[in-house]
Amino acid sequence: MFTFGLIQLNSYDSVIAINSIQIMFFKILTVAGLATVEIYAAIPAGFAFGLSPWTIFFASLTGGFVGVFVAAFLGDKIRSLFHKNKPTKEAAEKKHPAILKLWNKYGIIGLGFLGTVSVGAPISIAVGIGLNANIKKLVTWCCIGVVTRCAIFTTVGHYGLKVFGNN
Repeated sequence: MFTFGLIQLNSYDSVIAINSIQIMFFKILTVAGLATVEIYAAIPAGFAFGLSPWTIFFASLTGGFVGVFVAAFLGDKIRSLFHKNKPTKEAAEKKHPAILKLWNKYGIIGLGFLGTVSVGAPISIAVGIGLNANIKKLVTWCCIGVVTRCAIFTTVGHYGLKVFGNN
């Protein structure tokens, strides 16, 4: 029997408390792990697990940042993968004029921020490395995109559940 102030727990209650803490830890870890690859899957999973919106936000934010920095750290390997059989600049412009047009129009901010919000940070970093973007600026804009994306989707999920109910 354990005593904590006025609360007395037998050994069975303490095992249940430890197991619930472990389960909560694994739920948070799952949300962060999903956010490393795709935030679109992480935030609904957090709500499905019954986590609080703040926990979901910080877990998905942490996972999103991990995804950004892992992709940036592996940038040399990604660059070598993209540049194995690199075509000439003129051939690339003829083959992918839409990508070049978007790159020239929106630049690193568009790729880092809008790319992160739409398709995800690891993909945006891979494309940026393929386009020889400045990696420090790209990581900065991808991190801003991760914060924005997590805030928007966690807020929409929270208020969406309030409006439509927790059935």
